[in-house]
Amino acid sequence: MTQAKEHAIDFVRAALANQKMETLQDPALKDSAVILLLYPKEGEFFVLFNKRSMEVEFNKGEMCFPGGAKDPEDADLVATARREVYEEMGIHGEDVTLVGELSETNTGAGYRIHPYVGTIPYPYPFRPSAVEIAEVVEVPVSHLIDKRNYTEEMRVRMGTLTRMTTFTYNEHRIFGATARILRQFLELLEQAGWPKEA
Repeated sequence: MTQAKEHAIDFVRAALANQKMETLQDPALKDSAVILLLYPKEGEFFVLFNKRSMEVEFNKGEMCFPGGAKDPEDADLVATARREVYEEMGIHGEDVTLVGELSETNTGAGYRIHPYVGTIPYPYPFRPSAVEIAEVVEVPVSHLIDKRNYTEEMRVRMGTLTRMTTFTYNEHRIFGATARILRQFLELLEQAGWPKEA
């Protein structure tokens, strides 16, 4: 790992450590986990997304982080996240270095999503699932953090007035739970002073 990457990842780790984490206590929600993967590419940092296929049960055709529902054999949600990142993207769990967590969010399908943040060595030979994944999409943090590339509106979600964010990248739209998790992450970076050119 280069010194520049180490510095950036240490920055992210510190930004995540200083947050006030929120967890959801509703016992009716089913557990799931995702990993927001951050890595250096072409002189800056990128975030990994996958565009879901039309064959999956939920989020057909949507942009998502690697992740999914907790299986009974998973020891904990970290195990869920590592298993899912391998099943969906072919990324071995031992190649993922977790650097922190984000506040949980829920979905209309009744899931509690526990988001982790991690990094991987790059370049990495992604091997996306032919069944679950239609496309691998890598987006620069500099694009995501630029306010010209997302929109916000207040809408009623599950009976509560909520800020809804939609990110755009080329022909892709990032919305829903993935956008909520992403917005939370980017706000923590901005509050900690993440440089625009990082």
